[in-house]
Amino acid sequence: MKELEELLYKYLDKGLVQLIISNPRTQAEAVKISLRPVLLKGKLIFQASAQLDKKIFHYNFDKQKAVESVLKWMDSYRQLEIFSEMGQATVLISKKGKITIKEKKSTICVKNGDLSHNRKKKYILDPQQKVPFLIDLGVQTKEGKIVHAKYDKFRQINRFLEFIADILPKLPKDREVTIIDFGCGKSYLTFAMYHYLKELRGYQVHMIGLDLKEDVINHCRELAQKYGYQGLDFYVGDIAGYEGVGQVDMVVTLHACDTATDYALDKAIRWGAQVILSVPCCQHELNAQIKNDLLAPILQYGLIKERMAALFTDALRAQILESKGYQVQILEFIDMEHTPKNILIRAVKSEREKKSEEWRRVMDFLQVTPTLAALQDGKEDRQDAKRFD
Repeated sequence: MKELEELLYKYLDKGLVQLIISNPRTQAEAVKISLRPVLLKGKLIFQASAQLDKKIFHYNFDKQKAVESVLKWMDSYRQLEIFSEMGQATVLISKKGKITIKEKKSTICVKNGDLSHNRKKKYILDPQQKVPFLIDLGVQTKEGKIVHAKYDKFRQINRFLEFIADILPKLPKDREVTIIDFGCGKSYLTFAMYHYLKELRGYQVHMIGLDLKEDVINHCRELAQKYGYQGLDFYVGDIAGYEGVGQVDMVVTLHACDTATDYALDKAIRWGAQVILSVPCCQHELNAQIKNDLLAPILQYGLIKERMAALFTDALRAQILESKGYQVQILEFIDMEHTPKNILIRAVKSEREKKSEEWRRVMDFLQVTPTLAALQDGKEDRQDAKRFD
């Protein structure tokens, strides 16, 4: 452990961003332990956080004690990662105790870092400021405080707005921007997008929320009217059959169940939407189709087959979007501890069209035909698009 000890003494200073210990050897251990530097009464200490049985434990150490504690914890874990202004390091420990350390130059740039004990994450929506729709939707109290049970929802809303902020250069500022939110539900994110784009960033927007539930849509209409949100409309309808607009700049679809996501992506492609943001869920279609002699031994396990099918589904969706002229990223929407529906497909229209269709070889290999591929090939009727969560 001497090499690891030297590594820890090297990186445990105020330049440390975070140290993460993960991959426990037994289920009795915390899933991960994180360590970060903080200033407490002007003294540099290291604060460790560990979650066990839904409880989070915090420990404060000086440098020497922090090093000793990390070395002791690593008897029960297989992996350690260090992120610092100085550099990045990964430590792997095998079952036989062999330690492998890899270091590389840092890509992290931290200026005027806040090491205060009570430092707060900067959200796009200020958690201390009253926002009318957050109050009516039960995320904030009337006094403007975030409801404790809704803090995950508040984080989710802000995380989504961060994705919106990244693609703002792709949205026109000299004309009205048309955005459609398929399966808007209670419209937490629809209202948040409108508030962010129009009130905080000054965009002209025409935003449409679409859902199959009439009572939900009526409630959203009432709230939009109450706030005086002009250009925010809500309609009852399905994805595949909606023809209310001729041009759309951005299509959003969150938790569209199974093939409903495919119908939404198909519509977005045909509209030539500049931006697509999609968080799929319940990807059942390929699970029923997938068949491969080579993979048969591992596909016999239902849970493994289900997860592989879900990942293949979204990867093929991404490849089809790329073949239609989009630059695509598959990103983590929100931490797995908050929701298992944590994959976001972000597609931005590109000037270059990707001619490669190697993904069709993957379809042949797995013996599957995703709905999006069938729709784009004209082999699937554009019927009502099922359901949303």
